[in-house]
Amino acid sequence: MAKIRRMHAIFIKQYLKQILEYKVDFVVGVLGVFLTQGLNLLFLNVLFQHIPALEGWTFEQIAFIYGFSLIPKGIDHLFFDNLWALGQRLVRKGEFDKYLTRPISPLFHVLVETFQVDALGELLVGIILLSTTVGSLTWTLPKLVLFVIAIPFATLIYTSLKIATASISFWTKQSGAVIYIFYMFNDFAKYPMSIYNSLLKWVLSFLIPFAFTAYYPASYFLTGQNFLFNIGGLMVISLLVFAVSLKLWKWGLAAYESAGS
Repeated sequence: MAKIRRMHAIFIKQYLKQILEYKVDFVVGVLGVFLTQGLNLLFLNVLFQHIPALEGWTFEQIAFIYGFSLIPKGIDHLFFDNLWALGQRLVRKGEFDKYLTRPISPLFHVLVETFQVDALGELLVGIILLSTTVGSLTWTLPKLVLFVIAIPFATLIYTSLKIATASISFWTKQSGAVIYIFYMFNDFAKYPMSIYNSLLKWVLSFLIPFAFTAYYPASYFLTGQNFLFNIGGLMVISLLVFAVSLKLWKWGLAAYESAGS
C-alpha cells in the first residue's frame, strides 16, 4: 500500500512538472481545443438559427449532451492517452520491453506514464457548457449522485476501447490507424441518436458504444426517462467493454515479441 502511495505521489509530481516545463505547449493545446470545440458549437448555433429543433431536441439540450460528452473524453485524454503511443511506436520499435522489466503491471504503467495537459481544454469547455445549460434541468439528489457515478463509467468506455485497439499492435506491430478509426466514431455521440439511421445507431450503441459515453446518460438527465437503459446500460456496457479489452490485452501480451529497433 505504501508503494502505491509513493507511486501515486511520483505521478502527480510528473504531471505538475509537465505543466511547468511545457507552459507554451499547454497554452497552445488548451487554446487549440477551445478553438476546435468553439467552431463546432458555432456551427450548431448557426444551424439552430434556421431550425427550431433537431428531431425534437433544442439547441440547449444538444449543448448539454455535447458538454457531457467532453467530460469523460477529457478525463481519458488527460490520464490515459499514452495508449496512442503503444499503438503507434512502442511495440513497433521494441520500446515496450521496458514495461516488462518494472515491478508493476505493464498496462497500468502504460496508462499512467504521461499526462496530456491539453485535455484540460476539453474539460473546461465541457464544464462551461454544462454550467450554462444545467439550469434548465430538473435536478434531484439521486440525479446528482447518478451524474457523478456516470462520469467514470463513461470514461471507462473510452479507455477500454483504446486498450482493445492498442492491443492489436501486439500482433500487427502498429495499430495507430485502427485506434484513430475507432476514435473518430466518438464525434457521433455528441448528438442525439435519433438523427442517425438504424444501422449507425446500432453500431454506436453496441459495437463501438460511444453513444453510452454521452447521449444515453445525458438524455436521462434531460428527460428523466429510461433509467435502466440509459444509466444501467451505461454501467453494463462499460464493464463488458472493459472485460473484453483486458482479455485482448492479456492475449496480446502473451503473443508479444520484441520488435527491436
